[in-house]
Amino acid sequence: MTAVQDARPQYLTALDQLEKLFATITPADLDRPTPCAEFTLRQLLNHVVGGIHRFAYMGEGGHAEDVVAAIEDPSDEGWPAALGRARTRVAAAWADDAKLGRPTVAPWGEVPGAVAVGGYLMELVTHSWDIAAGLGNGFALDDDLARTALAIAEFVLPAEQRVPGVPFAAVRPVAEDADVHTRLAAWTGRTV
Repeated sequence: MTAVQDARPQYLTALDQLEKLFATITPADLDRPTPCAEFTLRQLLNHVVGGIHRFAYMGEGGHAEDVVAAIEDPSDEGWPAALGRARTRVAAAWADDAKLGRPTVAPWGEVPGAVAVGGYLMELVTHSWDIAAGLGNGFALDDDLARTALAIAEFVLPAEQRVPGVPFAAVRPVAEDADVHTRLAAWTGRTV
């Protein structure tokens, strides 16, 4: 990236949104399918919370490949608390401004910390859409977060460079007047 910005405030806002979304989930929802075909809602929640812990580990100086983006499943009612613990850890791990310029080993390679924050912001906002779509309960997602995540996705995931092994399918077609959340989902390979 040419001009790397501090996306930590947006990341924390994305965590706020995710906490509100988690609060709408009931135990009866956990076996629902999601737009991530390989994940039920329970498995996606596990992946998301595990990913936050992995990102925290990176902020603590660890290498992403050292840990799996997964946790031990909490009780059916325990997902909000599990997210709260992950949030506390990741906020502390990335609180120091100096970490933005420090080399950080992300799943996609070594990058400045600020680039890792942007990548994890994109992932968190995209998975929030996945969760909301799987729930189908009308949860209103933040447009500004989606615009930021889409700008990151368009920059780091050009349509013509999707190769096997990258965890994003080809860009999906969307209507020209599609909202920003739909455009983000389609850019990251979701069927919309």
